[in-house]
Amino acid sequence: MRALTTILLLIASNTFMTIAWYGHLRFKDVSFLKNLSLPAVILISWGIALLEYSLMVPANKLGSALHGGPFNMWQLKLIQEVISISVFIIFTLLFFKTDELKWNHIIGFLFLLAAVYFFFKK
Repeated sequence: MRALTTILLLIASNTFMTIAWYGHLRFKDVSFLKNLSLPAVILISWGIALLEYSLMVPANKLGSALHGGPFNMWQLKLIQEVISISVFIIFTLLFFKTDELKWNHIIGFLFLLAAVYFFFKK
């Protein structure tokens, strides 16, 4: 149960992180956001990042073997990275139609999945 909760919190956290880091690139398409100054965009991104941290910290605490969770530090970080890239791929394909997923991106992602295998291999 802690493993599933950790993964779900990491998915939610990384969704907010991706929106905070890259969502503002689409503000130009929203009438009331397109003329915001850079400091305003930064403040909005910080607000979104606060939500990200509010989910990431409990995910790491629940998931860490140091606090009774199922994952060691190496595993926890790699899970986070794979989730981060997965969320980024979905976000980019949905919101940035100018960038396409190419074969080399898929192969790179497969190498990350291979890394997950080796990180969890006993």
